[in-house]
Amino acid sequence: MQQQQQQRRMFTAALLALIFLLAAVSTTEAGKKEKPEKKAKKSDCGEWQWSVCVPTNGDCGLGTREGTRTGAECKQTTKTQKCKIPCNWKKQFGAECKYQFQAWGECDLNTALKTRTGNLKRALHNADCQKTVTISKPCGKLTKPKPQGKFHLLRAA
Repeated sequence: MQQQQQQRRMFTAALLALIFLLAAVSTTEAGKKEKPEKKAKKSDCGEWQWSVCVPTNGDCGLGTREGTRTGAECKQTTKTQKCKIPCNWKKQFGAECKYQFQAWGECDLNTALKTRTGNLKRALHNADCQKTVTISKPCGKLTKPKPQGKFHLLRAA
């Protein structure tokens, strides 16, 4: 019987300690100041508009591009960004546009040119690139059959 009373006292003490602990925690949380949420800044700044990449040396490699944006309350309206133009890209259609080209077509005997078409594969930094491009080049040496003359016959003999 005495053991039951002792267990009840311990249980009551533990329960009171738990209630006290919960009250202390809730009081501490209530005392904390709630931070006001940061106000979303409504910016009248426009989107950045970037110029083409200008290589530092030559026509490819590392370079810079200029960015501008408009807005009365913008802290920054211009900035410079590093960029790179791959040296293995065809620069005829813009250094920031890469095309996948088809095989060369047959030689047009009237113009002595052969052509092929390229489809846009990738554009760097939202460059303004044509979707398809066509290039031409000279056909090269046109092979004409060699005339069979006396000299040819003499050598064969």
